[in-house]
Amino acid sequence: MCGIFGYIGSRQASEILLTGLARLEYRGYDSAGIVVKNGILDCYKSVGKVSELIATIDDMPEGRIGVAHTRWATHGGVTHENAHPHLSSSGKVAVVHNGIIENSKTLRKMLESRGIVFKSETDSENLAHLIEIYLESGYSPLNSVRLSLKRVVGTWGVAVVFKEHDLIICGRNGSPLVVGIGDQENVVSSDPHALSEHTSEVVFLEDGELAEITAEEVKVSRLDGSITQTNITQLEEDWGEAELGDYPHFMLKEMFEQPEALVHCISGRLNKKTGNARLQGLNLTRERMQQIPHVRLLGCGTALHACQIGQLALEKLARIPSVAHIASEFRNNDPVINPLALHFAVSQSGETADTLSAVKHIQSLGAEVHGVINVVGSSIARQSGQGVYIHSGPEQAVASTKAFTNMVAALMLFAIQLGRTRGLASSKAVAIADAMEKLPEQMSEYLSSPGSIAEAVDLVKDAKQVLFLGRGISAPVASEGALKLMELAYIPCLAYPAGEMKHGPIALLEEGSPVVVIAPDDHLKEKTISAIHECRARGAKIILIHTNGDPIAEEGDVSIGISPTHYLLSPILSVIPLQLIAYHTALELGCDVDRPRNLAKSVTVE
Repeated sequence: MCGIFGYIGSRQASEILLTGLARLEYRGYDSAGIVVKNGILDCYKSVGKVSELIATIDDMPEGRIGVAHTRWATHGGVTHENAHPHLSSSGKVAVVHNGIIENSKTLRKMLESRGIVFKSETDSENLAHLIEIYLESGYSPLNSVRLSLKRVVGTWGVAVVFKEHDLIICGRNGSPLVVGIGDQENVVSSDPHALSEHTSEVVFLEDGELAEITAEEVKVSRLDGSITQTNITQLEEDWGEAELGDYPHFMLKEMFEQPEALVHCISGRLNKKTGNARLQGLNLTRERMQQIPHVRLLGCGTALHACQIGQLALEKLARIPSVAHIASEFRNNDPVINPLALHFAVSQSGETADTLSAVKHIQSLGAEVHGVINVVGSSIARQSGQGVYIHSGPEQAVASTKAFTNMVAALMLFAIQLGRTRGLASSKAVAIADAMEKLPEQMSEYLSSPGSIAEAVDLVKDAKQVLFLGRGISAPVASEGALKLMELAYIPCLAYPAGEMKHGPIALLEEGSPVVVIAPDDHLKEKTISAIHECRARGAKIILIHTNGDPIAEEGDVSIGISPTHYLLSPILSVIPLQLIAYHTALELGCDVDRPRNLAKSVTVE
């Protein structure tokens, strides 16, 4: 969600800060601001995009220290006053903050009783005033921040600058912060992606750590005052500047990158000749895999849908009980944790707060968690300490596409690997592996000739709501298609397993209602046809995703074909038409496809 960027060094900070904010735009936000130290703390902020912030600044403030922020509203509405940075009463302290301060009301009452007048409705402003109180009591900047954060209940990624001190103080608890190490300059960001143009050497702050940053050095300590070793990590080159090239939007570019991304995901992990798969980062021996009593997969949004597909693949290929959980509900439901079970945390960003909380909860009860993550060095990846990188490369559009197909592929690889230790026949595994290797080419073929997308868009763009149906492995694909259309085009959508349609959603159908049906050539196809007939009998218009050459195509008012593949792998192909329908519908309706309203790429608050 919110983005933080900071700079300290010998160069003018303003342009660097604004460029850093621009590289964080994909995370999602509703307002932006910067503060630069130039004798005073010179602060500018604006509702809307970074470009609108820039338009409000007549002369860029001079100064070599500053922090910047993109805000996604939690406490208080989307207003100029609520935008970050927040300054203390005397203007000696400026704070940018990601996260949620749970005891905000208590702190605010205490500060107001001391005569402090708040300028915003935010929880974050508390920090600026608390830090100033400690400064005026004679504490150092570092200890002023430390003592203030000790009074806070909640989560924070915070960066603080001072009118009278040449440094930046940062702190992290549940909200990511990364410090980039440069040559006589240092930078800080909530996302390593924004640091790559400045340096390849970074320090990932852990929960409970503070960083005291000057132009020359970075000192890391803990909230309790103990000193921490500064561990420098090299950023991967893939996470440099993501360019649009000839594409009008990042989402379209990322959809067309799916074939290449899938190659990166399966390369070196799949043996087509033997039907074996190996994900080395899991660190699982054959004996350990044979002893697993069950598998739990945790994710939110798109990652949850990948988990649901992974669950079905694991049960089919490895014959092991598996459950996909909504990560945001998991720890609050007091789950029973078996330390011998296998737990997967699935997340594109690796920063999803709900999933990270579930990981910590599972670990606190004595079980291991394996990450299925895209961003190297992210919080979930580091917290888990083991797992699989899906190797999708940078994904800038808020609506996830190539990460979804690679998540599914990674979980399918594990289902094969686990299955081969638990009785999956070599002939069946070889057939799946052979089909999997053909997928990138089949994806490319479809993308070069996507079929009747425009006709599908005509049916859904003016609809009151759209119903998505699928059975078996296609039910989560229906959910993913519904999510994409809701995210991008703001059309109410409902996804159901096709067999459940007559247990409620059929009441929504009327003459002309669009129903999107995912029906690859599998063992459930005939049952899906029955649901199609029930919908058509109520006047619905059917948008049918089917296997090329299958006579079922006649059942659709609009029929879109995909290449034949093993039915367990069909989601990797059948989801692409749904992505394109969502994208083109959003364009028809004039929506911002890369940055849908109210949404964030990296959901870092619970």
